[in-house]
Amino acid sequence: MAAPKRGFFGWAWLITWSGTLLLALSLVVLRFVPPPTSSFMLQSPYPVSYQWIDIDKLPSRVPLALVASEDQHFPAHFGLDLTSITDALTQHDKGKDLRGASTITQQTAKNLFLWSGRSYVRKGLEAMLAVSIEVIWGKKRILEVYLNIAEFGKGIYGVEAASLHYFDKSARYLTIDEAAQLAVLLPSPRKRNPHDLTPYLQQRVNWVKRQMRQLGSNYLAPILTN
Repeated sequence: MAAPKRGFFGWAWLITWSGTLLLALSLVVLRFVPPPTSSFMLQSPYPVSYQWIDIDKLPSRVPLALVASEDQHFPAHFGLDLTSITDALTQHDKGKDLRGASTITQQTAKNLFLWSGRSYVRKGLEAMLAVSIEVIWGKKRILEVYLNIAEFGKGIYGVEAASLHYFDKSARYLTIDEAAQLAVLLPSPRKRNPHDLTPYLQQRVNWVKRQMRQLGSNYLAPILTN
């Protein structure tokens, strides 16, 4: 007897289920294995420089600088900053551009699996991935992957590659000022250089360092020692 033919919805269900399973398996593997590449690296128009470094080998000031600059609520949220998202959508409804409201978890999901640009579709996928990553990975792993796949220059991915490129040393030896300088390269790393900061960006460096002091050197200790 011939097997019954699948209709459109049958194939759609099969593809969706298979894709979801593959993604879940990928997230489980990446919980333990450094990503060999990322979506953004594959899309880069520049030669890619990428070198993994375990977060346990970094001084706490390096992840703290990124958290102080990008997402100070990172230890507390579940992947989404609902207040920022609501504000961004409200501004978009008023005719303004859809601005970013991404947490570090969302940025990690986007950089690893998605594409650049601003749209409801991408933001929706980003949000779903962010929640999944929070559940499967936990905060320490999210921060570790983010530090290693964020772009810090034209084709320069991760704090280790960035530190070697800009400061000719491993990220293990970054000073507070150097860590803050790398932090302010985001979110426009291809247009910024820590050795040629505008007055605004230098003020931003000072602001990041003040935020680091206010948060305290042990702010991320519950995450990093987990």
